[in-house]
Order: sequence, then C-alpha cells, then structure tokens
Amino acid sequence: MKAVIGLGNPGLKYDRSKHNVGFMLLDKVVKDLNLTYRTNFRGKFSEGKLGEEKTLFLKPYTYMNLSGYAVAELVGYYKLSPQDILIVHDDMDLPLGRLRLRSKGSSGGHNGLKSIISELGTQEFWRLKIGVGRPQEESDVINHVLSAFNKEEMHTLQEVIDRGLQATLLWLEDNQEEAMNIYNKDK
Repeated sequence: MKAVIGLGNPGLKYDRSKHNVGFMLLDKVVKDLNLTYRTNFRGKFSEGKLGEEKTLFLKPYTYMNLSGYAVAELVGYYKLSPQDILIVHDDMDLPLGRLRLRSKGSSGGHNGLKSIISELGTQEFWRLKIGVGRPQEESDVINHVLSAFNKEEMHTLQEVIDRGLQATLLWLEDNQEEAMNIYNKDK
C-alpha cells in the first residue's frame, strides 16, 4: 500500500497560490484515476487501486504548518512505512517548472515538511518537489508562496503538473529510479 499526500492550504484564498502546487498535482492524479474525494484524516481523502496495490491520496486541511498531524493520522491508521509515502510540495530552491524526486532529506526550511518530520520522527520518506522559484527580495518569502501564479507562469505550471503526474504514477508503480532519471533533469 502506498500514499500520496499533496501539501497546501485549504480555502479559496489560497486555491491558486504557489504553496498549493501539492494540492494541484494531487487533484490531477485523483481526477486522472477517476477517483473522488471524501472527508477523512483531517482533509480530503481518496483511495483506489493501481494494479493490485491499494493507493491512498490525501490533501491535509490542517494548513501547511500543521500537515504532519494529518499525515501521521493516515500513516498510523494504515500502518504505512514512511518509505511508502510520497509528499508533494512546493520548493523555492527550484525554479518554476522544475521537479525533484527524493527518497529522503531535511525540511529545507519548508514548514509543512518540518511538521511531517516532527510527527513521523523521521526524514526517510519520499518527496516530490515542485519548483516555484524564489522572490527577488528574501524578506518577501511569505507573500511569494501565498501569491497566485501570474498569467505567464500558468502555462509553465500546467506543464510541470502534467510531468508531476507522470512522475507520481511511476513512483506508485515502484519505478522510482526511472522517475528520478527522467524528471530530476532540467526540463
């Protein structure tokens, strides 16, 4: 059994923000697999089968900084190994349009990842980072991640969501190395 968890913030105010690319990708995966969400595990939850394997999907509605509570609840309920979860999130250290799949690592300053690491007690879980770029002024980080994508960025965003869907499906099929070889490169 595997779980894909997309990070973001609930509510229309944040719907198209850079911080919500995890939600956006998860919505694309759930839609493409013809699944539907229901409320569970402190968020929007869906489950289905990919081949013979049960697959879980979660959008925590605890807000980004408390994502670990929902993730820990899901992991505990299904007795998942941290290596069987994929966290999809924004990353300012990657330029817009870039993806990076990793099997472990630090939070890199990302508060959602900090919360998950704290709740799970490990950094040993998969993450798919979606680049959103850095603001020109370092003091503008919060406004940057909470701002919506502009018209020019939307085209790039759609392309990276499509590539992220393919990377996620490869990960779910236990083709992590292939996914990293394809999607960790410059686009």
